[in-house]
Amino acid sequence: MAVYIRKHPLEIPLPSEKDWLKDDEEDFFLQDPERERDALPQPIRMVTKLVMLVFDDAMEIAERRERLREAEKLKVKPTECFATAEFQVTGTATCLAVSGKYIFVGLSLGLAAFKVSDYTEVCAWDAVKTEICAIHALDLGNEGHILFAVDEMGLVCLFCFHKECFLLIKILNEVEDISKRSTCVEVVLSPRGDYAGILLQGNTKAWLEIYRLPKDSWLKEMEESPGAALGLTSGERRSSQASAKSLELHKDGSARMESPVAANEVDIKLSLPVLLLIVKPPKPITGSSFKNPLDALKKVDDDSMLGLGYNHLIKDSQWEQQEAIFCSMYREYLKVEGKSREEMPRHATFHFLLPSQILQVRPGMKVQPDVPAGISVHWDGSHNLCFYLLNHPLKEKVDSDLNPDVVWPCAAPIVCSAVSSCSRYLALACEDTAITIWDMQLGYPLSVTTILEECLIRSIHFLRSSAVASDETPCAGTDPACPIVQLLVLCTDSALYLVKAPRSEKSSITLLANRPQDSNLAVSAVMPVLAFPSAVLVFSWDGKVSLMNTDTSQIVYCFIIPPSHSVASPWQPVFTVDSVNWCLLLRGDKQQQADALDSCSTIFLFDFNSYPLKEAFPQEPDLPLKSSQNLTWFERCNIFLSDRQQSLLGLREQLPEFWGRLQAQAAAMDEERQKKKGPKKP
Repeated sequence: MAVYIRKHPLEIPLPSEKDWLKDDEEDFFLQDPERERDALPQPIRMVTKLVMLVFDDAMEIAERRERLREAEKLKVKPTECFATAEFQVTGTATCLAVSGKYIFVGLSLGLAAFKVSDYTEVCAWDAVKTEICAIHALDLGNEGHILFAVDEMGLVCLFCFHKECFLLIKILNEVEDISKRSTCVEVVLSPRGDYAGILLQGNTKAWLEIYRLPKDSWLKEMEESPGAALGLTSGERRSSQASAKSLELHKDGSARMESPVAANEVDIKLSLPVLLLIVKPPKPITGSSFKNPLDALKKVDDDSMLGLGYNHLIKDSQWEQQEAIFCSMYREYLKVEGKSREEMPRHATFHFLLPSQILQVRPGMKVQPDVPAGISVHWDGSHNLCFYLLNHPLKEKVDSDLNPDVVWPCAAPIVCSAVSSCSRYLALACEDTAITIWDMQLGYPLSVTTILEECLIRSIHFLRSSAVASDETPCAGTDPACPIVQLLVLCTDSALYLVKAPRSEKSSITLLANRPQDSNLAVSAVMPVLAFPSAVLVFSWDGKVSLMNTDTSQIVYCFIIPPSHSVASPWQPVFTVDSVNWCLLLRGDKQQQADALDSCSTIFLFDFNSYPLKEAFPQEPDLPLKSSQNLTWFERCNIFLSDRQQSLLGLREQLPEFWGRLQAQAAAMDEERQKKKGPKKP
């Protein structure tokens, strides 16, 4: 029988693309056999997958909104507080300030003053015909007020408001040559009006000017001037016919004897403020010109300040060589293209400081406890906090190259700073989110904390602690017994943190409000209310104004304006807090305004005394206030040592634990060393 024998061995053929399984056929064994012929073609299957993906995303969004809605229901609903009073302002109100018995309103064409008692307009000033962007006012007593107004051109107008009359003293940065004109960026008044600081910017540079204000001379000159009586008479006529005069002035622009412009033209010459200091940004560090260390040490003795880094021995060639090495090593991480040289800083933050252990005056100089003795200045992008004394002798020509008296170098650039209302505590926040609170009276840091989240600090504010249970804000130089310093931190992502720094315990940081998911709920501004402990006003981009209790992290009150109005420019609200009568003044505009140019702004008032705020912010029993301003060195040392002893009590309890860890680590190291040596030979 013939048998067929294969001549070649049996081989397995190589796979081809035709044999590859398609994506939709890999799980064919899981499909229903009866629906095999009903499979849809590829374009329809792709559309089906996209539709299902969109449906799943929509369901996730709906579930997230439902969870947020349920979380809102569980929260305690804040109490709604409606406006207790309101008054109309002719024109657009751009800024507000309260001083004593008067409310000053910056308008699109000048200034206006209103009474706090009945909200009637008593005086107006519109000689310049420019928009007022910022107002800073302070009550001098005896019916006198200091007023700094910054217009849209950057000019700083210094007024003295006396007996319901605006008196223009001087435009501080006015020059004849327009090309040399400087623009005002910020104005800061000292707590009692003894000094004023003005930050100016030119075409290529910026600088800070500090003025001494002759407030006592102003009050005396206004009382002795015969024009003061004329100003009072014009002010009375203005208050009796406020609305009619205001409309007449803004329509035809005329100025008759009864108008507020005529009242401002009273011939009263007042003393001019004295320019005391000119502070410029620190110069960039350049190569050293010293030949040896001895020359650098000699330079220190001629009043040059340590801390700025100028007196060094590094040559320009060494810096260039080091920069070249660094760029060659990290070229792939650096964006060298388009890199420009560092520009001079254009903005600075400064505060007036009372006499303290950190800011000590020169021997032989008289110091008053309630008068600022110096200022603290830090420029944008700078690591150094510079202190300048204000007790300099007056000169005909102010020194433009002034060196700081004290320099505090920081590990990272300083972002913002704040001074407490009692001027005792100073807080610094750096780019690395490190926050330091200094006790200026005792001269040592009270707290050093860091925000662990990756965010940038936007602003910091001191709060009134519940331990300071006095109805009035502590005056300068007073020291509450066992205070707990509270610092509110606002980050750029609208997250709110609270830093608590007790004297004898470890400081803590608490998250008050997380970053909002909705951009309309972002925080535009915060403002501490020192009338109540742990109270903060929070302004949101959606126009909501609320009062938060930082002890409970809850919104306890919401301030509501009528439905016909809305909060004007909620991203930059126009408001102020009256620290004497304790009320909130907030600008509101009609939601449907026909003519925006001829519009009227409405100022709403929320009187804190009309709401049950004391129940939401309970106060502890009053604690006696003791003054540490006039204490002797022996008493100051006793306070310092007692505080240090209290802080060491907790460390003593932790010493056994630390010692046990050290012993365990030493035993482990000894055992490891024995293993490396090997077993001992017999």
